[in-house]
Amino acid sequence: MCSLAAFLILLAGLTLPAAPAHPQPAGTGKSVWIIPIQGDIDPSMAAFVRREAGKALAGDADFVVFEIDTFGGRVDSALQITSFITSIRDARTVAWVNTGSGSMGVSWSAGALIAFACADIYMASGTSIGAAAPVTVGADGSPDSAGEKTVAAVRSQMAALAERNGYPAGIALAMVDYDVELWEVLVDGQSRVLTLGELERLEAEAPEQGAKIERRSIISPPGKLLSLTSGEANRYGLAGLADDRDSLFAAIGASETAGESSPGIADGIIAFLTSGPAQAVLIVLGLVMVFLELNTPGFGVPGVVAALAFITVFGSGALLGRVDSLEIVLFLLGVGCLAVEIFVLPGFGVMGISGIILIGLSLLFSMQDFIIPRADWEWDLLGRNAIVVVFSLLAAVGGIAVIALLGPRIRLFDGITLKTRITGTVYGPDTSDSAGEEDYTALAGKRGVAASTLRPSGTAEIEGRIYRVEGDGVFIEAGEPVEIVRVYGSRIVVRPCGQV
Repeated sequence: MCSLAAFLILLAGLTLPAAPAHPQPAGTGKSVWIIPIQGDIDPSMAAFVRREAGKALAGDADFVVFEIDTFGGRVDSALQITSFITSIRDARTVAWVNTGSGSMGVSWSAGALIAFACADIYMASGTSIGAAAPVTVGADGSPDSAGEKTVAAVRSQMAALAERNGYPAGIALAMVDYDVELWEVLVDGQSRVLTLGELERLEAEAPEQGAKIERRSIISPPGKLLSLTSGEANRYGLAGLADDRDSLFAAIGASETAGESSPGIADGIIAFLTSGPAQAVLIVLGLVMVFLELNTPGFGVPGVVAALAFITVFGSGALLGRVDSLEIVLFLLGVGCLAVEIFVLPGFGVMGISGIILIGLSLLFSMQDFIIPRADWEWDLLGRNAIVVVFSLLAAVGGIAVIALLGPRIRLFDGITLKTRITGTVYGPDTSDSAGEEDYTALAGKRGVAASTLRPSGTAEIEGRIYRVEGDGVFIEAGEPVEIVRVYGSRIVVRPCGQV
């Protein structure tokens, strides 16, 4: 079925150069900007790469070298970095797996994905690249293989990047998929890297095309992920060799350093603030302070602390490109619903629940750069973020309950809790608190006037005496006629009635 042209195209696509994959002429006076990608690949790393690469392009660098030293990290952050790298048009991108003091000398997992996004790959002696299969972290903290959809997505992305930049696609596939069997073969005396499927197809077509196929060695057997040393990567046409900057510059045709980036204190702070534990603490602190602010007059310290907590949550997310107007609007609507529930409507109902849901959604969306997940890894990320948000909301509710119950006993809350007994009002002395021994059962059915606004608790004047009462599910303005509908021990429940 395959024509001679198709056969030749396949051979051309699988050619393994013995030298660097994309050699450049030396001595051209071109400049290089070096950006390190070290440690865990996370959202703060993605933001760092975008920012520093922007500086490199603004500085008219001819080459942007990404010095990679990582065991991997988050799939979403790696995909963001690869997408940005492939969008660079004004400079040539180079991945350099280097060694040095404190360096691990590896470009594994997400690091391999990022390396394949670059137009050229160079490796120092003693380094390695590969093992790019996506994994998930189980409840016990142990890694586990990701679902087939996630593996398929990363596999296709790796293969697409390999095809785009002229790397052997079979190597990319074997680094991601345990099921790929990879061979080194000789085709008419030239070394090639073929998957088992490609090899069998060529062997079937070889007699017809007059080609001589010889299996040389198996590079990656089924059931294992492919990782390559620098020597192997060079042999199979994936990477050039560069042990130091001088040899790297000579290989790519550069002569000077235009700039070199390094993560600063601000990058470390952003990485910390956007971590799961820090986000959870900020959310709990912010929600508890919102509760205290809504229950105190004016605007005080709790309001300031709440504002700072949520500005930090949404601001750090905005710096990573994960927050826009949607998250802010949802959060403000949620706070508004809670305020309406507290000050306007009795009890806790639809508005209160809606407020909590809106606030939870705003916080959830601020932790990711998508709304509706499509890939398996997006569902995994959504699940982890949802756990953080739900835990934070439950912890905040628990903290609010503790404050509501123990607030009067904690000196820290003396300024926002009422400890003074009502012993008299403009209506006369209050004799209702006589050690709780008085029987109020006989008051049922009697009428009086609300002596204060009932929200829903307050005081009412009944037959010339002031009693502490509560509205029957409604707010009652001061001076409004009321009727006692129920009495539970010392608890008196009233409702509005006609004029007395």
